[in-house]
Amino acid sequence: MKVLIIEDEKFAQEELKRFLARVEDYKIEVLDALESVEDAVEWFDTNEEPDLVFMDIQLSDGLSFEIFNQRNITCPVVFTTAFENYAIRAFKVNSVDYLLKPIEEGSLKGALDKYNAIKNKFVEPKQPVLNALQVEKLLNLSMEAVEFKKRFIIKTGDRLRHVSVEDIAYFYSENDYTYLVAKENAKFIIDYKLDELVDLLDPNDFFRLSRKFITNIHSVKVVNKYFNSRLEVVLDPEPKDQILISRVRVPEFLSWLER
Repeated sequence: MKVLIIEDEKFAQEELKRFLARVEDYKIEVLDALESVEDAVEWFDTNEEPDLVFMDIQLSDGLSFEIFNQRNITCPVVFTTAFENYAIRAFKVNSVDYLLKPIEEGSLKGALDKYNAIKNKFVEPKQPVLNALQVEKLLNLSMEAVEFKKRFIIKTGDRLRHVSVEDIAYFYSENDYTYLVAKENAKFIIDYKLDELVDLLDPNDFFRLSRKFITNIHSVKVVNKYFNSRLEVVLDPEPKDQILISRVRVPEFLSWLER
């Protein structure tokens, strides 16, 4: 089994290598140990994908999810992190397990067994690697347990009411507040950050357009070409701010529109 480690702490890198070397049931070759998003993107540009990646979430130059925004990575991933709040987001991007630090050898062995069990479900005898369809099935198994938010409780005066996600046009942040905008153009303050909402919303229906906006796909009214290979997105109801999709995220956004 060929493994890649993406971890910015040297001690954690070495500890993970020691644990992997002691696993008797698998012959594991650690291909490399990387420390940053930039290093990982460059590595995937110049190497074949490994069988499995062990990936920390908070790296030296940002969150490891940015790697998936910049490159189309299909190999399975075991996330290793000290933070619980990224779990749902992790299972949207190739995750077969989510290990909290400090990692125990038993948990690591369990992650390897889980990967191997899922792989064997789809790989025929003597077939050395997973094909694209099998990888997709493998990842869908991990997503089956994820339940996304169906409604939000909002306060209007002294009353509480709920808004179903089907009735939400988009979310946006402004002046340290997060607003839910309903399709009828009603606006409400909610007690969530946009980073939290990314993990709670079904990625088939919602997409984070920028640092300030997450939209429902049904609220995308027009998409215009914009300067420097970017896209301008017009929502309905139309917000006061212009919304631009950065050049590196255009492929991901267009892929989402076509789902």
